[in-house]
Amino acid sequence: MPDVLGPDYELTVLPMADDYEGPVVASLVRRRAAEPTGRAVLYLHGFTDYFFQTHLADHFVAQGIDFYGLDLRKYGRSLLPHQTRGLVHSVTEYFPEIDEAIRIIREEDGHDEVILNGHSTGGLVAALWADRGRGRGLIQALALNSPFLDLNVPAPLRAAADLLKGPLSRMSARVVLPLGLATAYGVSLHRDHHGEWDFDLEWKPIGGFPVHAVWLSAIRRAQRRLHGGLRVDVPTLVLCAGKGLRLRDFAPEAQEADIVLDPEQIARWATRIGPHVTCVRVPGGMHDLVLSPEPARKQMLAEMDRWLNGYF
Repeated sequence: MPDVLGPDYELTVLPMADDYEGPVVASLVRRRAAEPTGRAVLYLHGFTDYFFQTHLADHFVAQGIDFYGLDLRKYGRSLLPHQTRGLVHSVTEYFPEIDEAIRIIREEDGHDEVILNGHSTGGLVAALWADRGRGRGLIQALALNSPFLDLNVPAPLRAAADLLKGPLSRMSARVVLPLGLATAYGVSLHRDHHGEWDFDLEWKPIGGFPVHAVWLSAIRRAQRRLHGGLRVDVPTLVLCAGKGLRLRDFAPEAQEADIVLDPEQIARWATRIGPHVTCVRVPGGMHDLVLSPEPARKQMLAEMDRWLNGYF
C-alpha cells in the first residue's frame, strides 16, 4: 500500500502476536532501487522515533541497494490507539518483527546480501538480534549509528539503575519516571524551530516520550548483556559523534555534538559487540548522525560507504 512518504515508498503492515496490551503490528516501508543489485539495507529507528529520513534511503538506492525502514511496534506507523508509546518489557519483543522483515527481504524480495542498520535504541536492539542470529547468514553486515550502549548519566545513577532494574521491571507499566522534559534535541532538529528537518510531531514529539520504569529496566538489562560481550559474526561498523554535551535547553552547540548519548561510552563498549568492529568518530556530528548538519552528515555517509565497499 502507499506510504505517507510518497509514491516512491511502499508500506507493508506486519501483524504480530498480541502482547499484554492487546493487538500488535509493525510497519515495513520499502523503497526500491531503479537497478537493484541483490543488496538491501534494513533500518531500525531509535526511541521517540520512526523512519522518515528519506535522504538516507536516497543514498542507498542510488547505489542499487534497496532500502527498508522498519517502524517497530508502538512507534510511528505501528502505534495503535490502545498502546503505550514505545513500551516493551524486554527488547527481545522486537525480534519477531525483525525476523519477519528479514524473511520478506530475503525470501519474498530475493535479496542475498542484507545490511542491518540501527540508530540509538535501534542500534542496541540490532546488535542483540544479530548476536542471537549468528551462524545463520541472515545479514552480512551490521552498521550502527550512535547505538544506545550505555546510560548517559553519572556513574552513581547507572549503578542505581543496575540495582533497581529488577524492581523497576516489576512495576506497573503505567509508572513513569520523573525525568522532566528535555527539548534541546527536538528543537535542534525540527525545521519549525532551529533545525532543517520535517517530521511528524505526533510520532516524534519535540519533548520525547515518557520514560516508563519497565522500559528502562529492559534497556538496562540489554545493555548489561552487551557489556558482558556479544559474538556478532559479521563485520560491524559503529559510528558516533566526535563529542558529547549535556543540554536540556537549546543552544547552538546542540547542533555539533551528541546531546543524548555519550560518544565516549559508545566507543568504549563498541568492541563488546563482536570480534570484528570498526568504530568511527564523526566531528560535528549530532546524536542521529544522518540528521547532522551537512558536513558531518556527508562525512558519516562517506565513512559508511568506504567501510561497505571494503567488504562488498
